[in-house]
Amino acid sequence: MINNHLLENAKQIISPNFNKRPNQAISLIVIHNISLPPGKFNNHHIEDFFTNQLDTRQHTYFKTIKDLKVSAHLLIKRNGMVIQFVPFNQRAWHAGESAYKGQHNCNDFSIGIELQGDDNTPYELVQYKALNNVIDLLKFHYPISAIKGHSDISPLRKTDPGPCFKWNKLHAIT
Repeated sequence: MINNHLLENAKQIISPNFNKRPNQAISLIVIHNISLPPGKFNNHHIEDFFTNQLDTRQHTYFKTIKDLKVSAHLLIKRNGMVIQFVPFNQRAWHAGESAYKGQHNCNDFSIGIELQGDDNTPYELVQYKALNNVIDLLKFHYPISAIKGHSDISPLRKTDPGPCFKWNKLHAIT
């Protein structure tokens, strides 16, 4: 259930990296992948990154991203746990320079969902199950007309969710 733009069954960790959306309908879901450090799972580094608390002493890669201010609405961990960082009615900073159907800045009208993973590792079945549940709820509450990968809206910059993401496992493709 979504109540006051928050997913009731998700763990809530509010990121400071968001701002007010323009007066524009939420019509797009963007699927991403993330792992910190790259290729490493089952840690708290993504949560730390999205809340500007990443300890750069933990890994040399973290020094390269220490000044980035990013977030997503949701993160689905490898075990299926869903964490919400930004209320759906606010603009999370997940898409960067992007466009979909002639509209630029997809952050203005999209919900960003990060899957803990990378381009080279198959996703867990429990992640697909959680993602499908979330998509069903979002489509019930918002006028979602498309579900795309980050690579679809930023094709020259991004590759995620990557070749290991099985689009046919989504039952709500629009």
